[in-house]
Amino acid sequence: MKRYLVFALVGPFVGGFLLLLTTTYQSGYWTQTSLGEVGKLFVVFFKTLQYSYLFGFLPSLMIGAVDDILIHVKRIRPALRMLLVGAFAFILAAFTYGSRGSDSGAAQFILYGLVGFVPAVLSSWLVHHYVEEPQPAAAAS
Repeated sequence: MKRYLVFALVGPFVGGFLLLLTTTYQSGYWTQTSLGEVGKLFVVFFKTLQYSYLFGFLPSLMIGAVDDILIHVKRIRPALRMLLVGAFAFILAAFTYGSRGSDSGAAQFILYGLVGFVPAVLSSWLVHHYVEEPQPAAAAS
């Protein structure tokens, strides 16, 4: 249960911030902005944080479920599990947020994919280091 709590708390927070950074980059905000206006970005982030949790809660739990499934496969080591969970979240986020119009491209696909990849890998890493993982049951003889 702690695994899902970590994914539900970390995923929307980090993913929401990365989504805000990606959308501001895609809109051209950073080419016209001075360093003094970066504070506005954090104001917008904290004002919209409730929506990050509202819309990011269930996808984060889905990624946590994938991590939970992969923890029971004995041949998959933690580093590979983190990579697989991150790759799944990358593909999910890239196809969810990225457009397929004339403005789409590799940069957009990668940026929106990282919105899913980074929180998934970070959550999986935190779970691996700070939550007790189930040990395989000993065979009865």
